Amino acid sequence: MLLFIITGVLLCSQQSASQLVSCYFEFQEQTGKCSQFLSANVEQSDCCLNPAYGFIDKAGKCQSCRAAQWSAWSSWSSCTVSCLEGVMQRRRACYGIGECDGKESLQTKPCIELECCPVEGGWSEWSPWQPCSVTCENGVMMRRRSCSNPPAFCGGGCEGNSTETIACYTNTICPTHGSWSSWGLWGFCSSSCKKEGSQELPIKHRTRACSSPPPSYNPPGRNCLGPREEAKECPELPFCPEDGSWGSWSFSGVCSVTCGLGLREEMRECNNPAPRHGGRPCSGKNTQHQICNTHLHCPIDGQWSEWSEWSECARHGRKIQCKSHAGMQRRTRACKDREYDGRYCDGDIVQNQACYNVKRCKYGKGNWAEWSPWGFCHPPCGSKAEKIRSKVCNATYPTDYPTLVGLNKDEPVSFWGTPLQMCEDEDKETKNIDQKEPCHNVPDCDDYRET
Repeated sequence: MLLFIITGVLLCSQQSASQLVSCYFEFQEQTGKCSQFLSANVEQSDCCLNPAYGFIDKAGKCQSCRAAQWSAWSSWSSCTVSCLEGVMQRRRACYGIGECDGKESLQTKPCIELECCPVEGGWSEWSPWQPCSVTCENGVMMRRRSCSNPPAFCGGGCEGNSTETIACYTNTICPTHGSWSSWGLWGFCSSSCKKEGSQELPIKHRTRACSSPPPSYNPPGRNCLGPREEAKECPELPFCPEDGSWGSWSFSGVCSVTCGLGLREEMRECNNPAPRHGGRPCSGKNTQHQICNTHLHCPIDGQWSEWSEWSECARHGRKIQCKSHAGMQRRTRACKDREYDGRYCDGDIVQNQACYNVKRCKYGKGNWAEWSPWGFCHPPCGSKAEKIRSKVCNATYPTDYPTLVGLNKDEPVSFWGTPLQMCEDEDKETKNIDQKEPCHNVPDCDDYRET
C-alpha cells in the first residue's frame, strides 16, 4: 500500500469544504476530551477517516469522529441534603457527528441519608481541676465536661471542646542530666566522584548533639560523654562522568496505521559519544514523528437498534384471542451505521416466541401488587419536580391452557396482551394506580444548564 507522508502543515492540492481541525488519536467518552495529539491544521474529513479519533474545532470543543451516540450514565451524585429527603442526579452526554435520539440526558431520583436531622446538645458544668501532672517544674491541670445538658439527638453534638487544660508550676526545679541525640545522617562526600588513578578518597561527616535532653544549669546536670563528630572515607565512588551527545536522525518504520491518519517514526542514538561513568544522557527524545495519511477510511462497525414491539400473537394468520390455541409472534431490530467493511452486529435480527393471546380477555379478578419503589423525578430539575410510584393489578391467567414448550427448550409459552382485570375494592376495570408526590431539595434548572 502506498502511504503518503505529510510533514508540518498539511498541504492540499485542491480546495476542500472540510474545516481545518486539530486531530487526536483518541476521544475519551468518560470525560468528553481529546487525548494523544496527532496534528494541527488537518482536514476534518481526513481526521475522521478513523471513527475512533477525535478533533477540536475552531470553537475549541472536542468532538468525536463516530456517529452520534449517548455516553454511559455517570455515577449518582451525593444526596442534595444530609438529612430528610433530597435527590441524587446522574448525567450522560451525546458525543459524535449528528444528533442522538430524544432520550433524556439528566435523571433525578429521591434519596434519604438520615430519617431525622441532627439536634445539637448542651454542655454540663465543668468538673473540678485535676492535680498538676508533675511534681517538679512545669505541668498542666485538666478539667472535663460532657455533652449532656441536654443530650444531642440524631448524631448532633456540642460546639467546643470537652476538655480544658491550664499550666501549673510546682516551684521545684528538677535536675536534668545531658544525653546524646541520635547520630545525624552522614553528610555529602567532599566530592561526588573520584579522579581516576588518585589514592585520596573524599571524606564525609556526621554529628550529634547533647540535647536529648540538654543538661540543666541550676541545679546542674551532667554533660554528655564521648565524641560529638565522626568522619569516614566515602566507599567506591564512581569515576567522574562524561556526558553523552546525539547522533544523526534516521527513519525507522512505516506508517503506524493502515487506515486514516497515523505517524511515521524517526530515531537517533545517544552515541556521539555515549555517556560514560554515570555521565548525563542526552537531553531530549530519541524519537520524533511525522504525520502520514493512508487516504483510506477505517471500518465502522454496525450497532443494533432497539428491538421493535412484539407483533400480535396469531396462529397461521388467524386470530386466537382468548383461545387455548398457541400461536407465534415476532420482533425485529436493525444493524445500523455499518460502513467501510465494518463488522456486522453479532446476534439475531429476528426473534420469535410461542404465545397465547389474552388481550382484553376476562379471567376473573386480579390481585394488587405491593407499591413499587418511587421512580425518577420529572422534570429532573426545578421546583415542579414530582416522583411517581404505582400499584399494579396483577393479571390472572388461565390455568387450564395446555402446558407447552416454547422455541427454547427451557422457555414456556408466554401470555401476550393484557387481560381485562378488576381488583378488589375497585368499581371499574383498571391496570394500576399511580401516586404522585413532590420531590424535595431539587437543584434549579439554571444550575443544570450551567454544567
